Amino acid sequence: MSGATQTRRQLGDGPLSRITSRVYILLVVELLLLLTTLPALLPLLVLGRDPSNLPLAALLLVPVGPAISAALYALRHQRTDLTDLRPATLFWHGYRANVLGVLRVWVPTLLWLTVLAVNLAYRDAAGLSSWWAVPLVLIGVGVTLGAANALVITSLFDFRTRDVLRLAVHFLVRTPGVPVGNALLLAAAAGITAVFSEAVLMLLASIAVLAYLRVGDPMIHLIREDFTR
Repeated sequence: MSGATQTRRQLGDGPLSRITSRVYILLVVELLLLLTTLPALLPLLVLGRDPSNLPLAALLLVPVGPAISAALYALRHQRTDLTDLRPATLFWHGYRANVLGVLRVWVPTLLWLTVLAVNLAYRDAAGLSSWWAVPLVLIGVGVTLGAANALVITSLFDFRTRDVLRLAVHFLVRTPGVPVGNALLLAAAAGITAVFSEAVLMLLASIAVLAYLRVGDPMIHLIREDFTR
């Protein structure tokens, strides 16, 4: 092994190098997440919490799906070798490659959740009994967890939308730890938002996406083993 090759390997393989590269990757992905979502999320921060604003909030959240997808793609494919760091390139590649597929999953999800939330908020005005809150919440949880699976799948694999949805539902049952983990992440995100603000959650976005990716690892592994060549 030549001296240059050995130096290159030491530079990219040492524990300090790996820590430095991971911090750099997370910082770059965080900046790109903010860049691609802030124009829509800034109005959301000042939007009142009245239920009548739910449709507008859903519209403002549309750019979040492709941004999360691009972050998933970058974090999944980026090596921690300091000599081969290109998270920005991977982010934009994932964004361009997956934006249409992600929107086909993300927009209907936002629409479903908005309809459910509006019905839940105005159930008295609509004449719905109080017990309707239980099935509405359960449907909302199911839609959210299924969409969480679908977002990971469409970000990392090249399947038709209908196959993405089938796999997303299939893995709700086959890998129960994944939806449980995603539910815990959503609960943590809601807690951070309630205790602090949406701005704090936005500043932790890249770490949250990394945790989301790690939770989905069992599903990703099985899809790669069973459904791809």
